[in-house]
Amino acid sequence: MVALIVLGVIALLVLVIWSIKRHRDPVLRVETEGTVAEQLPSLAGLTFGTAAPGNAVEVFENGAFFDALLAEIAGARRSVHFETFLWKEGALGNRLAGALAERAEAGVAVRVLLDANGSRGIGKAAKKRLTGAGCKLAWFHPWRIWNIGVFSERDHRKIAIIDGRVAFVGGHCIVDNWLGNAQDGDHYADVSVRLSGPAVHAIQSAFSENWVGTTGELFMGDDVFPPLDARGDVTIHAAFSKPEGSAPAVKILHHAAICCARKRVWIQNPYFIPEPAAIDAMGKAVSRGVDVRVLMPATSGSDNPAVQHAGHRNFEKMLRCGVRLFEYPKTLLHQKLMTVDGAWCAVGSSNFDDRSFETNDEITLGIADEGLTARFDAIFEKYAAEATEVRLDAWKRRAWSHRALDQAMYLFNELL
Repeated sequence: MVALIVLGVIALLVLVIWSIKRHRDPVLRVETEGTVAEQLPSLAGLTFGTAAPGNAVEVFENGAFFDALLAEIAGARRSVHFETFLWKEGALGNRLAGALAERAEAGVAVRVLLDANGSRGIGKAAKKRLTGAGCKLAWFHPWRIWNIGVFSERDHRKIAIIDGRVAFVGGHCIVDNWLGNAQDGDHYADVSVRLSGPAVHAIQSAFSENWVGTTGELFMGDDVFPPLDARGDVTIHAAFSKPEGSAPAVKILHHAAICCARKRVWIQNPYFIPEPAAIDAMGKAVSRGVDVRVLMPATSGSDNPAVQHAGHRNFEKMLRCGVRLFEYPKTLLHQKLMTVDGAWCAVGSSNFDDRSFETNDEITLGIADEGLTARFDAIFEKYAAEATEVRLDAWKRRAWSHRALDQAMYLFNELL
């Protein structure tokens, strides 16, 4: 009898924890006649933000990103805020730790927020260098018993804000594999952007959200939120909010943008496991004449082939819908890009899967600019030229062992 009572209490506690942490997962749907450019205010509003005009944006591919990032950090005079998911011990980590420490020693306020799971391999030397120099180092959801309900929720954002005036957003991680120029399997491809102008305040707000939640520290004043004048002619909105009881902003943004497409949707994403509603949205886009293409790593290029197999599970449905799929075999394509109709594009940290759309803290920028959209399309074409397009007839003939592995990995895709 006692054993049954104990089991009952445990079951009740499990139910309570699940009930507290559960989130609604609505099937998103929208009907719109407007183009993505016409619907820009709606895209921003639906993702809990405001479209900010007057920005300048620069695109950095592969290892060139770090030259720009480290140069901006070296020039910081008031504040440096840095947030990332993955930081591993190595040459790149040592360079970044040194740059951040040098600024802290010079009297600049340096705050570093790292995901406790993704950055557990940062190494003792880098941690000592940061904290010894006076950097404020905080850990998102460290492994503590009181965090049992949020263990699976990770801070997957990759952002940096310097003096509140310049911001970086994208997919680059602090791991030596991100150095170089994607020349082989040990050097990954990625894309990040540097922006200046009014939209920087939104990126600072995203950093503040998790910094305050982790440390309790509020920061104010011109060192972090200075007045920002127009620096260009690009309009940007940032999607990063994850409200309780509603769909996260990054999920809404990707889905709504696909529904707005009239000519083209090109997606580049390393971990592409769309939900059924997203597949249906892409299929409907194809039916109205939209060219829908997806570029991703092949299992031979991925750092996590299990994720690619999970994504394979729905390839046949997408191919039957008319979606064109391309797999790049040479290395990990880690960029998270989407373009719509040559007029609007998205870049950020979010993968195209349930973990990013439902669980992780992410950030994606929506950018209304034909020039940047063309740049991202050119990146797609560069890698697609060396990729293999998946054909429906051949895909249906793949080995039974491949099919079984796809099904098995899909069952655990949110844990991969």
